[in-house]
Amino acid sequence: MVSPANDDAELPELVRFREEWKEEVRQRRVAHQHHPPSHPSSSQSGLSQSISISDGPSGSSVSNQSAVRGLSRPGPTDASRPPAHAFKGEAQFSPTLARAVQIYRNAVRHEQDGQLDEALREYQQAFRLEPNVDRAYFWEERRQQQLTSSVVGAVGHRKTTSVGKGEADAAQDVPILKTTAEGYQASGVLAKVIAHFPGNLTFEPETECKGITLKLIPDELLLQILRNLDATAVERFAMVCRKARVLSLDSSIWRDFVHLAYKPPQIPSVDSLDAIVDSHDSNYRRVYTEQPRLRLDGVYIAICHYVRRGMSEYAWVDNMHLVTYHRYLRFFADGTVLSLLAGEEHSPQNVIPILKPTLRMKGFHVGYWQLDGSTVQITNLRSPYESPPSRYQFQMSLALHSKPLGRWNKLEILSYESVNIEGEIIPFALKHARPFWFSKVKSYPGY
Repeated sequence: MVSPANDDAELPELVRFREEWKEEVRQRRVAHQHHPPSHPSSSQSGLSQSISISDGPSGSSVSNQSAVRGLSRPGPTDASRPPAHAFKGEAQFSPTLARAVQIYRNAVRHEQDGQLDEALREYQQAFRLEPNVDRAYFWEERRQQQLTSSVVGAVGHRKTTSVGKGEADAAQDVPILKTTAEGYQASGVLAKVIAHFPGNLTFEPETECKGITLKLIPDELLLQILRNLDATAVERFAMVCRKARVLSLDSSIWRDFVHLAYKPPQIPSVDSLDAIVDSHDSNYRRVYTEQPRLRLDGVYIAICHYVRRGMSEYAWVDNMHLVTYHRYLRFFADGTVLSLLAGEEHSPQNVIPILKPTLRMKGFHVGYWQLDGSTVQITNLRSPYESPPSRYQFQMSLALHSKPLGRWNKLEILSYESVNIEGEIIPFALKHARPFWFSKVKSYPGY
């Protein structure tokens, strides 16, 4: 048990200690009132600057403390409400937040390029600088998009008001033309897709530990290789990656295809090709894919059927026969066309290898063709080995169409007529006529 003398000796020390502790608490409280504590999120260091909100001609200012208090109590709609600095752009960011947003933007670009390790490292660095950098980045991107759309809308409005109604309607039908780089052109939906491609595209290996030889080849050499392929192979190469797609849009590749494919009789004259190219905004890929042309690398086949009544020994029995026959049309670049009518005993597998100008077969005719827009005119169809020469020749008119299975792969018969030596034209009934469908043949040249 402690004596009363010891209690009196310890009492002054306890009192002094209590007074010192109270004084320390009092000083901390005063310091806390003069210097309010920052928000646990480090983003407030970038957001605690003075924010000016325009509310009229004079405007009003909000102090640092009120701005911090408003941001330190997130409500249920904070996720959908833009931060105050988002309306002013990156110029209003604090140095730390601006640097974090720039690092975040670089990380997004690296992720789009496929450089995932670099992207992950920069994402971590950005979030260490500012935990809410993603919100600031997305609001800044949205602000830039709104500014861009408002400028484009204003320009479009001025253009629309400066032309007549007919010209404005015609302008709406023209696809969007996008030049992605020098020599690279795209239009329509493809242009919109390529517009979101990142810069400095390269070929990347499927596995990071492996190299890729294609990356070592210069673009100029790759273009020379692509110019020696056909259009189908070029488009298949374009499906490999973004870099391949951009390379496949080089105008020199498609210029070669256009000059090979569009010659008379595909077009009225050689001089008319320049007008055709100009009508497609000098985009040779659009010319090759949208300008009608007959396919020479295959044969057009029509499968026709009709029902014929047969003979029967009994009156109560009707014999009906389904007759199948094929029509073939093969076009050549010099304007020659081969036409063959063959029964079902001659299957396409047997006919296509022998369908040449030297063929001697019943129902075989040779004539000339000319493409006028999307209409094919075939004239002077006659048997080349008939002796004496027939007094009749035939002519056909067909419409060229594109269907989902391919380009310019359907020919629909518009008329089929016979012409005698006196010039009299007799049309044939098209009761059993069926459209021709294109079938590609690897051994046939395309131009």
